[in-house]
Amino acid sequence: MQAELAGKTAIVTGGSRGIGRAICLELAGRGARVAVNFRRQSEAADGVVRAIADDGGSALAVQADVSVRSEVTDMAARVARELGGPDVLVNNAGLLCPGQLLDYDEDEFDRMWRTNVKGVLYCSEAAAPHMIRRGWGRIVNLASNAAIGTAMPGTTLYAITKGAVLTLTKRMAFELSPSGITVNAVLPGFTKTDMVLSGKTPAEVERLLTDVAGRSLVGRTGDPEDIASVAGFLCSPASGFMTGQFLMADGGRQDYLTHV
Repeated sequence: MQAELAGKTAIVTGGSRGIGRAICLELAGRGARVAVNFRRQSEAADGVVRAIADDGGSALAVQADVSVRSEVTDMAARVARELGGPDVLVNNAGLLCPGQLLDYDEDEFDRMWRTNVKGVLYCSEAAAPHMIRRGWGRIVNLASNAAIGTAMPGTTLYAITKGAVLTLTKRMAFELSPSGITVNAVLPGFTKTDMVLSGKTPAEVERLLTDVAGRSLVGRTGDPEDIASVAGFLCSPASGFMTGQFLMADGGRQDYLTHV
């Protein structure tokens, strides 16, 4: 087990599955104590905790809806009591509700905004004071390549929320840098997770994966571990000279704002 994050506590929002689960395992593998946040998937979160424990690590499953400020405050307080004040925060929790400029559901857009944008703000607000007291911290925000433009249909409203995450990343880096805290963003491309594959038939999934792989320079779609390794680097001491930066992890997608 790598020890570069030994003695440090990390909170990973939306850590029960997909990219969040992979990030929890990555940070635990680097020696961190990991708070696995979940909203409803308690069994899945417990499974992540067991996987970390089986590998000799320390983890805690903690429920909170990141779009509710009071729940985030309670989560941070519990993590501080049971694992220690957070040194690392990965704002991974997110929603993807399809919507286009002239065809979207306003309630779904509001849900995405509360989770994808306000959730980042609330969790960072709750975790940063612990980092400030120590004079060291890492905040990593999960955005999306949709934030800078992709031809994937139905992602216009989602892209708006992820563009706001990029702005938050820059401003948080500016405000928190005097306290030794770096803030960076990872922009995943299409990654095989429940969020993007649920509700599709096996044939639809196969067509989608083939299409996306064909637009990638590396010839494949992403796996959660591809994103986790980038997030792990940004959480580590090795990234200390980087802040306010956006790291694209999308396999070299070639379809930015183009029609096919």
